Amino acid sequence: MLAAAVRRLGGPSVSPDTRTTVIVITRNRRDQLLRSLDRLAALPEEPPVIVVDNASTDGTADAVAAHHPGTTVLTPGRNLGAPGRTLGVRRARTPYVAFSDDDSWWEPGSLRRAADLLDRHERLGLVAARIHVAPAGRPDPLNDVLASSPLGRAEDLPGPQVFGFLACAAVARRDAFLAAGGYHPLLFLGGEETLLAYDLTARGWGVCHCPDVVAVHSPTGGVRPGRPAVQLRNAALTAWLRRPLPVALRHTRELLREAGRDPDARAALRQTLRRLPAALRDRRPLPAAVEAAARRLDARGALL
Repeated sequence: MLAAAVRRLGGPSVSPDTRTTVIVITRNRRDQLLRSLDRLAALPEEPPVIVVDNASTDGTADAVAAHHPGTTVLTPGRNLGAPGRTLGVRRARTPYVAFSDDDSWWEPGSLRRAADLLDRHERLGLVAARIHVAPAGRPDPLNDVLASSPLGRAEDLPGPQVFGFLACAAVARRDAFLAAGGYHPLLFLGGEETLLAYDLTARGWGVCHCPDVVAVHSPTGGVRPGRPAVQLRNAALTAWLRRPLPVALRHTRELLREAGRDPDARAALRQTLRRLPAALRDRRPLPAAVEAAARRLDARGALL
């Protein structure tokens, strides 16, 4: 790997860290993925990397094999969306897993710091990292939202508790992630993080923001077509899956009210109703303490 080559050429001596595997999901963004893999390969931690290719048609799997032969590539044969990350976590053999997308990577040393936090805090299930936006490295506005979470801090956790995060800027305890079920297939992709945070917290795990752990995000191309509708849909489905019926009904009424003038709300309502029977079959209301925390966020109008 590149980091090892730098050491052989007389660069700084930093030992690898074998505690964390990086899971990357991708679809039809081969060149962007290869650039991100170059960044991951240069990390001093030298983490193992697993790429889950969500049915790309641009030769992604072959390109990764050619340019990064040490990377494991999983090809499920169809687009799994966010649950592709769960497939990667199942393949990982390290106690911790970090997530990247094909347009993101980790700052040197951050994976080691995250693993140290997970080692020290037994109840910590997921670290929500600070996010820098490439190429200028400016802070993502989400950082301030995470840092000011109204859920506050717990004595046995290293940062403010949150019910949301950016999926490509998170490091999780593998066993906790899998016990919580990973990413729910009903949501597919887009705003899927809150449900996982709910499910981790419902099982007693802490989800908190740790700004010393830094991910770099380099988004291109603006908002993907259909993404706003998907995020509205997934917020409503998350409520139907885990929140009390009045909360779920409120989300759905809001979509209905906006559907007449907003095409995104109209699409979200249609998609929500189509998926509602599956959501009801998997409905599992949150424990009282977790629901009370979710209501604090509702009352503050907080996103996370």
